[in-house]
Amino acid sequence: MSLIKRNRESIPALFDDFFGRELFNWGNSNFSATSTTVPSVNIREKAECYEVELAAPGMQKSDFQVRLEGNTLTIASSKEHTDEQNEENYSRREFSYQSFQRSLLLPKDVVDEDGISAKYENGLLFLTIPKKEEARKKEPRLIEIG
Repeated sequence: MSLIKRNRESIPALFDDFFGRELFNWGNSNFSATSTTVPSVNIREKAECYEVELAAPGMQKSDFQVRLEGNTLTIASSKEHTDEQNEENYSRREFSYQSFQRSLLLPKDVVDEDGISAKYENGLLFLTIPKKEEARKKEPRLIEIG
């Protein structure tokens, strides 16, 4: 008796997913169902803000575009590199292109849109998304019984 259960439907489903996807729909929040082309993101909620960390080593801060449209925060990056060598007997040219787009849906009427800040440091993009004063969690209040 085998301990491994095989799903015979998985391979056809994989092909259907691959060929059925809109590969050139750049508006998708993730380009890959397996998240292979999208950097890892950590999101932490604090009483006064949300903190987002996105791992993108080897990039420069100028490679990023952070955009807020409505309550959708989009982090996008594209980096192009060309390397060309010309020697006596040969010429070599290499190209590389990296891009991703990650969209986060922010809670409505909670975020202070004007206070959002970003910085890139040591391969990590940090975003601080402050909450509006009225949306911040307040300390529990003891109510006296009269």
